[in-house]
Amino acid sequence: MVRSVLEFLEASEGRFRECCAYEDQNRAYTFGEAARTARAIGSRIASLNAHQRPVAVLMEKSASMIVAFLGVVYGGCCYCPIDVTMPSDRLHTIFSVLMPAAVITEASQSELAKELSADCPVFLFDDLAKEPVNDGLLAETRMRQVDSDPLYILFTSGSTGVPKGVVVSHKVVINNMEWLEKEYDFGHEDILGNQVPLYFDVSDHDIYCPLKFGCSTVIIPQEYFTFPAKLIGFLNERHVTAIFWVPFALSVVANLHGFEADVPKTLRYVFFAGEVMPVKQLNYWRQYVPDALYCNMYGPTETYVCTYFNLTREFADDEQLPIGRPCGNIDILVLDEQNRLILPGSSRKGELCVRGCTLASGYYNNPEKTAERFVQNPLNPSYPEIIYRTGDLVSYNDEGELLYHDRLDFQIKRLGYRIELGEIEAAAGTVSGVGECACVYDSGRQMILLFYTGTQTDKKVLSKSLSGKIPRYMMPNRYIYLDNMPRNANGKIDRKHLKETYVQG
Repeated sequence: MVRSVLEFLEASEGRFRECCAYEDQNRAYTFGEAARTARAIGSRIASLNAHQRPVAVLMEKSASMIVAFLGVVYGGCCYCPIDVTMPSDRLHTIFSVLMPAAVITEASQSELAKELSADCPVFLFDDLAKEPVNDGLLAETRMRQVDSDPLYILFTSGSTGVPKGVVVSHKVVINNMEWLEKEYDFGHEDILGNQVPLYFDVSDHDIYCPLKFGCSTVIIPQEYFTFPAKLIGFLNERHVTAIFWVPFALSVVANLHGFEADVPKTLRYVFFAGEVMPVKQLNYWRQYVPDALYCNMYGPTETYVCTYFNLTREFADDEQLPIGRPCGNIDILVLDEQNRLILPGSSRKGELCVRGCTLASGYYNNPEKTAERFVQNPLNPSYPEIIYRTGDLVSYNDEGELLYHDRLDFQIKRLGYRIELGEIEAAAGTVSGVGECACVYDSGRQMILLFYTGTQTDKKVLSKSLSGKIPRYMMPNRYIYLDNMPRNANGKIDRKHLKETYVQG
């Protein structure tokens, strides 16, 4: 019985001590080095006697930041990655909610750390790494850990923009790693190429696959994603076999025709999650890298990955990519507005709800929001059973696979019609020359605004093409061309920014 992710680390340390676990441009850690450094950090954190409390990790993305996470876990606490580039007001809001037991930072961020954490100790990573290992204290701390203890807290913002701290337990990651072991052929020789920030849950694969499988993760320099030739060269030079990127990163390569000069030669797996993957750009990847297995993974931070779809058939550019079926030890409920269960075979749409050990524990220091989303299963009146209501609108296709349509809060009512803005976006994305697109609704003027990027700048051509794909009542009122889409910290299109900038009511 696995109770802690540290058991994965220690197993790989025993088998692959001198092999690389994590690497960035400046530093590489073998499994032995990562484990020893984490235990040194954990010894100091455990001495705070702050069992299960959060420790903020305020560092630039690096291999050392991952080792800091593991050190916090050794100390019996949960880690909270902090984006050092966040606006000051948001940082202060997060710290006021988190009230961390300590902060781990680096010299370049020490002043910011001290400003944010007047009431708790601030440690420099390099100093903690030199601490003596207290095996007795670590053993005592470990005895108290169970798999439902918090592993990390990730702050995410919903439609309101107010950050919420999602508390994720060990058992969520343990379950996912054990499912990956059954579903895919990961091994010691695999190398993962990290793209996403370490404060984004998609990075869990890059953090924990090395611990589970003895493979390694290399952090790709962010600037390479605007220079496909450098990016592809890096993937080939490092023999990267698996990537778990957000669709935006994959789309950039496709939109810049990144494979015309060279292609990734060692990729076996291409996983993607975070937002809807445009099929047009995905088909570009499949054309040039045909031997890789492509997988569409779905799940909000509150459930991590809860459904998946391995691409085993072809899709036309204007087809919808399924989010598939539940992962191992997870159950999906699709509920209509009356909380009635919608089963495969029906094409009706409903809210996707999740139950099983993939659920987060709730929102940190936010019982009201927790009670709103983590609710009693309405299909079970007999005993306590919590499900998570995602707020995502889905349906089943003829294959019994789940299709994602939109957010319930992206659904609007206009001219007497219920309209899903995501359907407009999907249709616009198939128009030749369109790169990315996003819709927002100006409720004050009852107008649909379509924002788009790409080489197709003629709004009349776009409107004419779109009129052959969607009903008239769904047609946008305004077409706004942008050089680049605004993006939030997780790499998703920042619709909140678009609304604040362009919507009057």
